[in-house]
Amino acid sequence: MKHVVSVTMGSSKNDFTFETDFLGQPFTVSRVGADGDESQAWELLRRHQAKADAIGLGMIRDHHDVGTRRIVHADTERMLGVVTRVPATTGAALRRLLQVRAVRHVQKQLGNFFNNNKVLFLSGVVNYDMAVAMADYTPNLRFADAVLQTGAPKMLTSLNQLEVFARGARLAESVLPLRTLSTVMPGLSAVKSSLVRKQIRDSHTVVGTFDDLKQFMEDGALKDKTVITSAVDDERFAAFKRWEANLVVDVSPTLFDHVVGTNTIQAMILAALNMSSEELADADLEDIIRELAIKPRLLHPTGEFRNIRRFAFVIHPLSQEYITKGFPLPKATPKVVMDKVEQAAAHMPPMVYSKMSNIVSPAGAEAEGWLITVGGTPREMLARSPEFTYRRLLMAASMAQKMGAQIIGLGAFTKVVGDAGVTVARRAEIPVTTGNSYSASGALWAAADAVRRMGLVKINKNQKIAGKTMVVGATGSIGSVSARLLAMAVDEVYLAGRNMKKLEALKASMLKDTPQAKIVATTNYEDHLHEMDMIVTSTSGAGKKILDITKVKPGCVITDVARPLDLPPEEVAKRPDVLVIESGEIELPTDVKMKDIGLPPNVIYACLAETIVLALEGRFEVFTIGRDTEWEKVKEIYKLGLKHGMKLAAISGVNGVFTDEDIAEVKRLALEARKNWTPGQATRSRPESRKKDAAA
Repeated sequence: MKHVVSVTMGSSKNDFTFETDFLGQPFTVSRVGADGDESQAWELLRRHQAKADAIGLGMIRDHHDVGTRRIVHADTERMLGVVTRVPATTGAALRRLLQVRAVRHVQKQLGNFFNNNKVLFLSGVVNYDMAVAMADYTPNLRFADAVLQTGAPKMLTSLNQLEVFARGARLAESVLPLRTLSTVMPGLSAVKSSLVRKQIRDSHTVVGTFDDLKQFMEDGALKDKTVITSAVDDERFAAFKRWEANLVVDVSPTLFDHVVGTNTIQAMILAALNMSSEELADADLEDIIRELAIKPRLLHPTGEFRNIRRFAFVIHPLSQEYITKGFPLPKATPKVVMDKVEQAAAHMPPMVYSKMSNIVSPAGAEAEGWLITVGGTPREMLARSPEFTYRRLLMAASMAQKMGAQIIGLGAFTKVVGDAGVTVARRAEIPVTTGNSYSASGALWAAADAVRRMGLVKINKNQKIAGKTMVVGATGSIGSVSARLLAMAVDEVYLAGRNMKKLEALKASMLKDTPQAKIVATTNYEDHLHEMDMIVTSTSGAGKKILDITKVKPGCVITDVARPLDLPPEEVAKRPDVLVIESGEIELPTDVKMKDIGLPPNVIYACLAETIVLALEGRFEVFTIGRDTEWEKVKEIYKLGLKHGMKLAAISGVNGVFTDEDIAEVKRLALEARKNWTPGQATRSRPESRKKDAAA
């Protein structure tokens, strides 16, 4: 029977001995604590080597490779030097491999879990290989080595800085041991603890040993955090529960009834293979890890794991009026002054407008994020080159990345500037989406619902609307997809735009997908407005007049998905017998905490909803960019939205939400107007009967 002894600097109160089978051989395993006394540990090592086949040395500093340099700790070397008769190990080689495998396992098992995490290593030197692995998924790495060893006021923020520090620290320690600085500089320990606690609170993931972590567990520092550590026994698990840690990743495998450290397991491997520490290669350890199917333990101390994904979304003022909402400017401010304010706002750096939290999917996923505002109005963006806006969007993306966002969405006019997100997606460090896929889906979702609620158009047995619909701006990104959707839902579709060649190309493409559809392409769409039962406007006209609403059939449903709106309030007010809805609003599944964005509670624009749905799904990828929104993605995001509890919001117009009574009133006015209506003749209905207009 093989005998392995683990001599640890920990408490002797936790000593144990047990028998087990390992790698096909019987073993006796003993743990012996030295109660933090190096002299006692030295004596235990000397005495137990006579009866052991291998010795493990626990809770002591490992030798480490940082970059191209080997860091050897003199006290550890001296301890290991005591054992001359049998192999001795700290378990560093096995620990290093298990740490890297743990990161890869969690990333895969939990779906891109570490993407753009803010990760704090209490010791980057000790966990260098894990840090290298983590760098594959996030650039937001912080290392507390300099703070804890020297009291420096800042964290190391890159692997290069860590490598430079490791070299310098070894040189400095030859003159003045860094661990003695706390006695040389009174009060340094309190300063270090304060800095580290602040960093822990600001991190998503914290890496460290239990003994290192427990020094900083005040003020709920670990609440909702992910912790990567080792050798979590019942006592330590109870501590993590008190600290309300969200997820604990224990890189030490649970192979026996007792929790043992990697030093013990590596010592058992040396004994089983009759190898010295120098002979045992990483390849040997990898083979054993695979043979034993070793995986990290994923522990949930609070009993409920919260896999919170993070997003950011860019918003901007749509007009001077929006700017006045954010700045205390007098209502009587002259236009010439407001013009200057509008110009100045366009040059302002991005700012966080609001945090969004408590977005919980019925599928169990959770998301939180930030609304980041850039100052340019559509008019200011159009007055400058696209590069002007690109730079501000890239600044917003950089800000989002540093906050830990895993995907960023472009809202309103920012998603149509220049090449509609292609350049920003190529140059940003995090994935980008414009939200156009869900905007298209939401537009038609609302339009079809509105037509059915109005009840003025017959619905065929196949559920298709027996009427005519027009898409103004049909060759645009949202317009083209809207047209494809409408071809499946309405008998006759008119494609309206300025370029007949592009319209005919779109028509030909649509007929390949829906050969039975009746499709008309026209650049003279004003001549057909009176025929339409439903109209979708999706231009990038930035407030320019798109259509003459007075020529529209009474009872027509107009879905305005353009931002800024194609039909401003003054135009809508001319026709209370026409239902004009601002499509794209989606209702979130839970009561979300956020600032007002001009919509009812828990209601957001579809482009923002796309960003949130992708975050909930863990799909941190460039999803919708460019001017050709893909039909497959429109269907996919619609299905994902349903999975995560997204609903069509109450239909809203320029004056707010339409109630059932409001829609009934529009229908009544439409039926009344049709009695005297002549197709092709301009109509201007009286608005006095609309309660909402009268109130406004």
